[in-house]
Amino acid sequence: MPPAESAGFRRVLFYGRPADALLAHLSGDRVGARAFDADSFRLAEDEIGVVLFDRSLAGALSEPPPPELGLAAERCGLLLSGEEPGSADAFWTARILFSLPEDAPESHRVRAVRSIFRVLEDRAVSARARRALTERSQEIRALVDVGIALSAERDPEKLLELILTQARTLTQADAGSLYLVESSDGRDRLRFAAAQNDSVRFEFREATLPLDGPSVAAHVARSGLVVNLIDVARLPEDAPYRFDADFDRKHGYRTRTMLAVPMQTPQGRTIGVLQLLNRKVRVAPEGGVTAVIRVEVAPFTEKSTDLARSLAAQAAVAVENRRLTERVRALFEDFVGASVTAIEQRDPTTAGHSERVAALAVALAEAADRADGGPYADFRIGREELRELRYAAVLHDFGKVGVREEVLGKARKLPPGIRELVRSRVDQAILSASAEIWERALREGLREGQVARRLSERWAELERAWEIVVRADEPTVLAQEAGADVARIAAMSYRDAAGRERPLITPEEAGLLAIPQGSLSEDERREIESHVTETYRFLSRIPWTEDLSRVADWAYAHHEKLDGSGYPRGLAGPRLPAPVRMLTIADIYDALAARDRPYKRAVPPEKALDILRAQARGGRIDADLLDLFIGARVYEASAAPGRAEAPDHPG
Repeated sequence: MPPAESAGFRRVLFYGRPADALLAHLSGDRVGARAFDADSFRLAEDEIGVVLFDRSLAGALSEPPPPELGLAAERCGLLLSGEEPGSADAFWTARILFSLPEDAPESHRVRAVRSIFRVLEDRAVSARARRALTERSQEIRALVDVGIALSAERDPEKLLELILTQARTLTQADAGSLYLVESSDGRDRLRFAAAQNDSVRFEFREATLPLDGPSVAAHVARSGLVVNLIDVARLPEDAPYRFDADFDRKHGYRTRTMLAVPMQTPQGRTIGVLQLLNRKVRVAPEGGVTAVIRVEVAPFTEKSTDLARSLAAQAAVAVENRRLTERVRALFEDFVGASVTAIEQRDPTTAGHSERVAALAVALAEAADRADGGPYADFRIGREELRELRYAAVLHDFGKVGVREEVLGKARKLPPGIRELVRSRVDQAILSASAEIWERALREGLREGQVARRLSERWAELERAWEIVVRADEPTVLAQEAGADVARIAAMSYRDAAGRERPLITPEEAGLLAIPQGSLSEDERREIESHVTETYRFLSRIPWTEDLSRVADWAYAHHEKLDGSGYPRGLAGPRLPAPVRMLTIADIYDALAARDRPYKRAVPPEKALDILRAQARGGRIDADLLDLFIGARVYEASAAPGRAEAPDHPG
């Protein structure tokens, strides 16, 4: 077999005047012949050609080569007969050229033609190898790029669309579908998860197919085998699948060729099917016939199958990783929910607090992201960072699980039972005062009216003292001065049943009643403030992923203030990032507007906002964020008034 044929190239001899004698000598070389026409000269991709140039083609040298010649010129040579080589430069620059005298023996022309064909063949083989290497390199680079893109894409829907788009691009498919194997009610099904089509427009709708059904996708999913169909309308009778033409009928499409490959994990488990339809190829015309290049539907090649399988393997890993990530995320969401439940069981009156603070903080972050003016015009926060903020907000009070219940839910300034004890002392003081007044009346001979007046005055004094105790015992949202009244009561005494003089309230009780804001003593306040540190200790032990690496730090700082007056570290200004400032505002508002708690009454939203404005004027919270919080009505984001810790009760 001639070398050219073994290399897959057809030899064509182009002539100006008939070359029957030369062709007869080349009959064993299996050379075809065509009349040369410079205007319509073409070479097919599998052809190499030699042009016999003589005086009959002299006119062709006066015009430049046809632009369609392109790379085909590399597969064409020129044999001049009786013409100067230089005269062909304008047309055949850098082409293979032999020159013979016009009267050269026919054997010389035969050898020259064969020599040109051999050189052309070597060049064509080398060019084909270079193109194949270039194409393979491009395919490998494309697969690498696809792998990088698949691993970077975190949106499940965009991931599926990306897989399908890249598969169609690599295989030149006009359309395609992607199916995922999913379990529901104890049965495996195929979910029709994505579809694309360049030829017809349609509305995609998710659907499920039975895994044991007759569809091609179901067969591939069950068997793990590749199906490559040249014509879906001509399936063998014994084929274990059938083509569903419902889409074609509904949308006027014509599916011809199909390639369906399984998406398999490295462990060999099929998690989906990639189905590609109608490979589109550009078909060049036969040499010299026409310049029009057609686009036709062609079968998927072995290379198409290899590319599709490679991509499907990468896609399976990406989808499985995404599923694993979603399962881990769902597990973590359950863990977060359980953590919040643990917090709320310690203090049922704050139930729902963490979730509402999270809703407020996220809504404020989104409002800042939308801002087109002011200090936060350039602020941007992505989906992952919003999730990070939400987790920090939901878990910011987890350290409360370590705070004593009597402190965590302390309803009044006096510890449980002490208020009743003070009341018993007041009652004892009334009795002892009555006894003293009657004894004096007997000694001094007082009239009954005088005794009644003295009894009334003493009883009224003690009841007023009790009213002060009751009033001072109630916590307040804003600081109040109760020290003078409490000090006066602390100076009062009574005689107990044994006749010993006792203080009406002890120094410790007086100190508690004199608390200007809230219900906690300094020791109790320090104990409840420790929940922030305990929250951080707990959260910092969790091996957070990189996209959640700041959860512990943000939760740790939610009680810090811009002026450094917060706790536990006294951070200020630049050390408090925007998400922390948002969490702080959400926390304070929710605390103020919460439903009644044992230690405080709820305040109306407008009053809560006034208190926030006062804190902003004092430089404690971010005034610009507060403007967004109010202007965008972020405070309405939670389903019900929030229940975060109140400024007067640092929980």
